[in-house]
Amino acid sequence: MSSFRVRLTLILIAMIGLSVLVAGLLMGKTIKDNHIEALQDSMVRESRIVLDQMDWRQGEPSQLYGYYTDKAQHLKQITDMRFTFIRGDGVVLGDSDHDPKTMDNHSQRIEVLDAKQSGVGRAIRHSATLNINLLYVAMLAHPGDPQSDIIRLAVSLKQVDEGIERIWMALIIGLLVLFAAAALISYRIARGLTRPLEEITRVAKRIKNMDYKARVEVQSSDEIGELGLAINAMADGLQVQMSRIHQNESQLASVLDNMIDGIVMIDGSGSVVLLNRFAGEVLGFSSQEVAGRHYGELKQQYELQQLIKDGLERRERLHEELTFYFPEERLLDLNLVPIFEEGGEFGGVLLVLQDVTAIRRLERMRSEFVANVSHELKTPVAAVKGFAETLLGGAVDDPETARSFLQIIFDESDRLNRLIGDILELAKIESRRVPMRYSPVELTSFTGKTLELMSAEAARKHIRLSMKVEPGLFVEADEDRLRQIVMNLLANGISYTPEGGSVTIKAEPVPIPGAEGTEDYDQIRISISDTGIGIPKKDLPRIFERFYRVDKARSRSSGGTGLGLSIVKHLVELHGGSISVDSTVGIGSTFTIELPVLQ
Repeated sequence: MSSFRVRLTLILIAMIGLSVLVAGLLMGKTIKDNHIEALQDSMVRESRIVLDQMDWRQGEPSQLYGYYTDKAQHLKQITDMRFTFIRGDGVVLGDSDHDPKTMDNHSQRIEVLDAKQSGVGRAIRHSATLNINLLYVAMLAHPGDPQSDIIRLAVSLKQVDEGIERIWMALIIGLLVLFAAAALISYRIARGLTRPLEEITRVAKRIKNMDYKARVEVQSSDEIGELGLAINAMADGLQVQMSRIHQNESQLASVLDNMIDGIVMIDGSGSVVLLNRFAGEVLGFSSQEVAGRHYGELKQQYELQQLIKDGLERRERLHEELTFYFPEERLLDLNLVPIFEEGGEFGGVLLVLQDVTAIRRLERMRSEFVANVSHELKTPVAAVKGFAETLLGGAVDDPETARSFLQIIFDESDRLNRLIGDILELAKIESRRVPMRYSPVELTSFTGKTLELMSAEAARKHIRLSMKVEPGLFVEADEDRLRQIVMNLLANGISYTPEGGSVTIKAEPVPIPGAEGTEDYDQIRISISDTGIGIPKKDLPRIFERFYRVDKARSRSSGGTGLGLSIVKHLVELHGGSISVDSTVGIGSTFTIELPVLQ
């Protein structure tokens, strides 16, 4: 039971008990007063009857004691009341219960004084003689005469007191019973009043604890019921609003976590408020680790901390590019923007981190490509120009020299033509403007024809060509582009393999994971191996770059343009495949291509 219900129950019981107690007191007093009033009226009537029949004698008190005492005792036997006869000066002449000779003068008794003034007097007091409470009624024997003799009647109030005690006993018992009934009724009333309030309080606490599904069971249409309906309406509104807020927060968190830029929000005091996932990856922290911490506590390079410090102090936009070396090397473009809240109050700064490593690498590669193209074009052009100038200077008159120079001009022109052709080809492939015409290619016959095309070039260097292709192996591909891929790799192998070496092409299916030992496959693997000079490990990551040569002098002497492997890589990717290389210096290299069977 709640303390409020207990207090309400006690208040109701106290109010009911107090009301019953006051009513009992008033009732007891009223009953007692009415009883005494009725008894007094009865005593006045009896006094008048006695006075009407009484023979009042005069004389000395010693002569009258016996007469009046006998009268008093006789009247008591008749009426069961105490009678006292008092002379006008207060001397007691006779008494039914006590010897009048020993009694005090009664002239100052209250009832006697009242009787002399109004004819009838009344008093209630404790009788020292009889040790009981008595009601005294005194009446003048001769009304109108202040010196008249007086008759006084006295009756015990013991019965009246006993009756009042019985009334009080019944009243107390009734009050206890009423208290018990009142307690039960008060509890039920208090429970009826407080139970809905307790339910509303519990629901309000659940709503406070963000349980917006809590509702009040409304069972009445009074004010408490209306309060419950209002709580339910408030909970409905809060649930809708919080659902929208959670949805917006989820969307915002999803956007922030999936942004390709890093976002860091720092308040005016320098504490980190927000850090998205990419910023955490860049800086090497998680949002849980840095939330609420000062930016100075984070172990970051000095330039970043200085940028944040300047932004908080200057409160203006700042931009800078920094290279980060931990957790990995990155080039970041940093933009720091001040945040101003409503009223123009400074709220902190927003730091946007953009990874421009790839962009700068592409820019560098573009610059290197332009430089390489210029260099590669300049070499044959310079050779053509130089030898043409020599011929114009008179060497044309020497047939042998002229023929030699013209052959060099022809070779350099051919090389220049192939270089321009490869550049245009690579540009088309990289821009994906090359139309792909897919058809089933049977690899046994395809490989055989390709080796025939390369046999003359291999024969010049006494290099042995061989093939290992499973019969009945097919792949869906652009046959011309696939032949271009294989021929480029074969030519590359022949160029870098010493005389008497060998180049081998192998084609086989790639088993589906978990289906080993069956004939099911969804990819084929083409491997081209040579016994050439090999490629150093440091050069392996870059061999597919444009114009990259491991041995520049030998590459030029062999007539290579430096674009073959780059073209091969792009054509393989257009087929949805992948290419890799494994090489050991002095032993040879193996280029491996994996292509999907179906496009």
